[in-house]
Parts: sequence; C-alpha cells; structure tokens
Amino acid sequence: MTDTLQIEIHPIEKSRIDTVDFDNLVFGRTFADHMLVVDYKDGAWQTPQIVPYGPITFSPAMMSLHYGQAIFEGMKAYKNAAGEVLVFRPQANLNRLNQSAVRMCMPEIPENVFMEGLTELLRLDSAWIPAKPGCSMYIRPFMFSTDEYVGVTPSKTYRFIIFNCPVGSYYTKPLRVKVETQYIRSAHGGVGFSKNAGNYGGSLYPTKLANDAGYDQIIWTDAATHQYVEEAGTMNLMFVIGDTLVTAPTGDTILDGITRKSVIAVAKDWGMKVEERQLAVAELIEGIQNGTVKEAFGAGTAAVIAPISTIGFEGVDYDLPERPEDAFSRRVYDEINNIRLGNTVDTRGWVYKV
Repeated sequence: MTDTLQIEIHPIEKSRIDTVDFDNLVFGRTFADHMLVVDYKDGAWQTPQIVPYGPITFSPAMMSLHYGQAIFEGMKAYKNAAGEVLVFRPQANLNRLNQSAVRMCMPEIPENVFMEGLTELLRLDSAWIPAKPGCSMYIRPFMFSTDEYVGVTPSKTYRFIIFNCPVGSYYTKPLRVKVETQYIRSAHGGVGFSKNAGNYGGSLYPTKLANDAGYDQIIWTDAATHQYVEEAGTMNLMFVIGDTLVTAPTGDTILDGITRKSVIAVAKDWGMKVEERQLAVAELIEGIQNGTVKEAFGAGTAAVIAPISTIGFEGVDYDLPERPEDAFSRRVYDEINNIRLGNTVDTRGWVYKV
C-alpha cells in the first residue's frame, strides 16, 4: 500500500528483545518494544504516534473505567521463509472493529490510520516476530473512551492503541468443554456480536466455575432457552456431523469470527457441505453417542483450530472420537497455516505483506 499518513515515530532507546526467552513464550505476557497511539478529539483523529511500549496515565474519572466504552480486536503476523512479514486478513479485523465501534457509540477508525499505523509498527518491531513453528506475533488493536466525566453518555474523546505480543500456542492440548445452561453470554438486541470488554468481563465467573469443575472452556447456549449451541468464550464452535461442517449462524449474539469465515471458505472450496444453522444441544449429544459427530473444534485468532476432546452436559462427560490423521480440522488448520506463512499461494487475497 502507498503510505499517505503522517506518523510521528519516537523509537525506544534500547530494545528489550534480549531479555525475552523466545523458546518459552507464554501467550499474552510478552510485549514488543513499541505501540501505536492515536487520540480522537474535537471530532477528528489526531496525528498517530509510535512510542515505546509502556504504562499510560489516566484520570480516575475516565469514562471507560465506569461505563465500559472499550473495544478490541486480535490478529496475527508471521514471517515467511524469506523473512517477510505477513498479516492474516487485517482488513477483516478493521471492518469488525468498526462494527463494534458503531454499536458502542464510538468513532470508526479510518482505514489509513489502521493499516498504515499497523504497517509502520510491524516494520519497527519486525525482529520480535518469532519464526519458530507454532509461534507468531499476536496483534492487539483496541480503543477506549477517555473523557473525564462521571455521567452515562458517550464520550467525546477516545484513544486507539495497537501493541504486539510474540506468542506461542494458546491451547496445547485438546479441550474439555462444558455446556452452560444457567449463565448467558449474550441475548438478541445486545452486544454479543461486538468485541467489547464487557462481553468478556461477564464471562469470567461462569468460566471460572467450569475451570474449577475440570473444564477448559464453556459452550454458551442461547439466552432464551439454553437449547442451542452458540459459541465458546474465546472462539466460534464448529462440528463435523456426518460429511457436513455445522456451525451456528452469526447474528447479534455471536461474534463473526475471521477464522470461522476462513474455515467455511476453505471447506466450500474443497466441496464440503456446510450448514450455518442452529444446532440443538440434544442433537449434539445424540450425535456423539451414535457416532455421527465426527469432530468438534473451536476456531479463533488466538487458538486458530482448537480440537475438543470432551463435552460435559448436565453432569455427564461425552468423549469425542480421537482425530484421525486426515481429520478435517487437521487439514483445514494446515491449509490456513500454510496460507498465513506464505507456503501456499494466496488465491483469496487474505495475506497482507508488510
């Protein structure tokens, strides 16, 4: 892309990269040298700055702390065999970020601010992108309200930041998940389709209860009846039932996942039957019992493809069959991973080269 945006760059005096153990990366705990910061005030986005990663100061009356006007995204960058930096579907993340912004009454991020700011940031911190198998640079764009005002109204000022984390795998083993039939994640007319902070804050307590019971994650069900599968806490859910890929349809209660869309596109290109439909918990459990449910897995940016080994429902654990080497979830992971790493020709326009 052609650079058209003025960006003020204030590089760090001494990189911290020599202090990092890249052989033992814990997801989301290590941060690269720089971050992009852009403020919104007087009805306009100000000049973007790239500054050393570090603490930010704010007033105790900052509105995002009180009323939850805060949204975020997650995406990943990789290095190909030639050492070039590749980002997987960043424009799709920008589109979803702006959908969240509209729903949360926040200003949309201009494409040049997002893309050119991200590009310059990754150029500056390219040495932080791991080249090891299974590793990547996790990119966290987010925006929050900054008005100092204790009153329930949209803020007039905002801050947009992007920072980066070199990461290893999010999940290291197949997951045990529990069908949630008491608590809800989202209801029709709510904000479940947006990546706003409150969605995740509200999920922590029921997820903790599931963790205490020996499960890794929750399967959220519909708020009205708890009869239908929706999504998990960190990913969309997908099932191979017979010869068909089945996943819940997106709407105002389910996040429109970038990885989800990518899996569906690949499946259709391979000629696989895909159904985006409501899946009853009863149908899922019956399918596990009679063997028609071949695979269950999560799809999301952090986890990419996370196979599910066990589904707990009403006090009973139902085990999925072991995945064969030619399992769809294995093959689709390899396909998407090869596209992201530049090992396969990108015929869909998904990869952005920095």
